Amino acid sequence: MPRSILLKVITAGEGGVGKTTLLYRYIEGRFLADTRMTIGVEFFLKELNIEGKKILLQVWDFGGQDHFRPLLKNYAKGARGALLLFDLTRPSSLEKIDQWVNICRQENPGIPIIFLGTKLDLEDQITVDENFALKFKEEHGFFDFLKISSKTGENVNLAFELIAKKLVKDL
Repeated sequence: MPRSILLKVITAGEGGVGKTTLLYRYIEGRFLADTRMTIGVEFFLKELNIEGKKILLQVWDFGGQDHFRPLLKNYAKGARGALLLFDLTRPSSLEKIDQWVNICRQENPGIPIIFLGTKLDLEDQITVDENFALKFKEEHGFFDFLKISSKTGENVNLAFELIAKKLVKDL
């Protein structure tokens, strides 16, 4: 039986953008309405079959608060890809994108990053224009941009499928 290929992926972004909720939706298949603040780092595992290869996706959930940032660069070591999240209803969640990109890319400047706008289900509260978000995608060389909803599950599996396929292609 072939061994699984371990791929470490990190999730990054400001506190409250929905990193933990995204991971619960993806791993457990359910929406977790009342998550607690991630203290430092947690990680989740998911087995996938991508293009005939057995993949063990190890997804690290980074705490978004400022006081955790100095620690995160160490946890980013060995990451093959990243999901960088922002809240579509909170433009301020984009203010420190440069810091998050630096954390993700410190060890590997070419790490593929998918840019995710969260809370798509809150349609009447969305204040971040798609074209504005796409400027960040271009400026930082993110390989893709998606709007997602952990509540409805919209584009959640697609986000992980895109990053996994990109990483398998780059093996």
